[in-house]
Amino acid sequence: MKKFLTAAILATSAFSCQAPKPQESEPMKPQKIVVYQVFTRLFGNTNTTNKPWGTKEENGVGKFNDFTDTALEEIKKLGVSHIWYTGVPHHGVIGSFPEIGVKSDDPDVIKGRAGSPYAVRDYYQVNPDLAVDVTKRMEEFEALIERTHQHGMKVIIDIVPNHVSRHYEGKNNPEGVSDFGAKDDKSVVYARNNNFYYIPGQSFKVPEAKNNYKPLGGEKHPFADGKFEENPAKWTGNGSRMSQPDFYDWYETVKINYGVSPDGQKDFDELPADADSLDWKAHYDFWQGKDVPDSWKKFQDITQFWLGKGIDGFRFDMAEMVPVEFWSYLNSHIKNTNPEAFLLAEVYNPTLYRDYIRKGKMDYLYDKVELYDTLKHIIQGTGSTDHLVPIQAGKADIEEHMLHFLENHDEQRIASPEFAGNPWKALPAMVVSATVSTAPIMIYFGQEVGEPGAEKAGFGEPSRTSIFDYIGVPQHQKWMNGGKFDGGQLSENEKALRNYYSEVLNFTRNSSALMGEYLELHTFNRHENSDYTDKVFAFARWDESQKLIVVTNFDQLKSVKTTLKLSPELLKAWNLQVGEREIQEVMFGKKKTKLRVTESDAEIDLDFGPLESAVFEIR
Repeated sequence: MKKFLTAAILATSAFSCQAPKPQESEPMKPQKIVVYQVFTRLFGNTNTTNKPWGTKEENGVGKFNDFTDTALEEIKKLGVSHIWYTGVPHHGVIGSFPEIGVKSDDPDVIKGRAGSPYAVRDYYQVNPDLAVDVTKRMEEFEALIERTHQHGMKVIIDIVPNHVSRHYEGKNNPEGVSDFGAKDDKSVVYARNNNFYYIPGQSFKVPEAKNNYKPLGGEKHPFADGKFEENPAKWTGNGSRMSQPDFYDWYETVKINYGVSPDGQKDFDELPADADSLDWKAHYDFWQGKDVPDSWKKFQDITQFWLGKGIDGFRFDMAEMVPVEFWSYLNSHIKNTNPEAFLLAEVYNPTLYRDYIRKGKMDYLYDKVELYDTLKHIIQGTGSTDHLVPIQAGKADIEEHMLHFLENHDEQRIASPEFAGNPWKALPAMVVSATVSTAPIMIYFGQEVGEPGAEKAGFGEPSRTSIFDYIGVPQHQKWMNGGKFDGGQLSENEKALRNYYSEVLNFTRNSSALMGEYLELHTFNRHENSDYTDKVFAFARWDESQKLIVVTNFDQLKSVKTTLKLSPELLKAWNLQVGEREIQEVMFGKKKTKLRVTESDAEIDLDFGPLESAVFEIR
């Protein structure tokens, strides 16, 4: 863990030149992780029809094979180290695949036409929609894994331990692996080794629709009759214990039982008192010989299956809804197979962060509730950079574990009117997210070209690119340019935006200082400099070979002309030579300024336009 000298804030940084490769005799220095999340079903779709509730024949659908060598090389050039392929395991979908014996799911318990990727129907196969030849769908995904690796990037997929599709049907289970619920005692609400929770004596009822919702937009379908056979009813994925869940419940899914009784009692071994200080190897040893609930074993089997396919890591959906002891068990087994596996969890409760990192052995958690939400408010003009300092300070002991992002499939697109309405307004926040800590940075496909998510796809509303329906992603399609992946249809402004992201991410990957120390300069300048406002954010990053000052101006209208004062703590740490020198900005290499150092203080001249960021290197 890198030592952070002070509480935190945010700031900037970007640079496109590649660092020289180390000599083979030198140990590899740690590099920032850059994750590119892509919704696999949408990435390669070139169809621009975008009919609400359209079929895949009408609106098109992307395939594994659309991730060509050219596409992957361009993603790599963006500065990416890991690709998170969202929506790979076979989930519920409206449409049959007779050549593999898969019938259509029921529209009454499916959201959208293409279906939610978080309602997994068969963990041992991939979504047939993503294959050119559905009989060889796994082979096509295995080939994509290999291509991704050939281009020097790691592969991440989703695992959703909290819930599965209401119509889970494991047609491809390995020998000796039973289906979820196959051995359950359905006469009781709860049993330790049941995979589901039940409501004995009651059948499942489809939720009452709200806001005039009709499955498939009202289109007739033989299964869309307001009914779904499930007796006894199971608890719904978000924990609803009603046989007829609410329309806003996760009614397309059912909750997995991890050996926690309805009153919260845990039917498994507690972790030792010092579990938060033990490494994954000790956690792995702890679970050897322990009897664990059946659901734990099932997900261990699932993750081991995918590791065997060459998957390099997992993003765990709604991890906080599953007991931390299970994560200790699962993640230590994953690490025992692949110590370098990338483990990212969706946890939104800050009070749980340390338990899921230290006891649950997660590598990374979303920094959503604090950093993302605060940056969003600043972008929208309702927040202050003053709020960034305590956020970073409060997580100084776990900063390396908190993955940063400004978009993902759950959040509104920056360019949407509901967020910023203009993708350029978020660039200072992007610089801060990428450079303020040693943690990974993630972008969502289309973010780098200003995708607004404006389509009315079917289930859900615009502002988020639909994860439920077949749809095109217009700005991304311009970059795809009919499969050339050369940005040929982008405007000059859109090309400039993508280039900015590329410079930020490549700098992030190649700057050694960003894996080193951090010191915020915001508090000192707010006290000592009246021209330094709460629309500016500045901090220092350094290691033994590189010293950086990151400065961002979040003001959308006003320029900043002032002097940035270096704090006494930084002067002591850096031991700068007295005198005046010219320093270079290394984000675009177009800006230079003066650094003046005396026996008692130091300052840098700043002249920034609206929404401008800079990273100055002190040599």
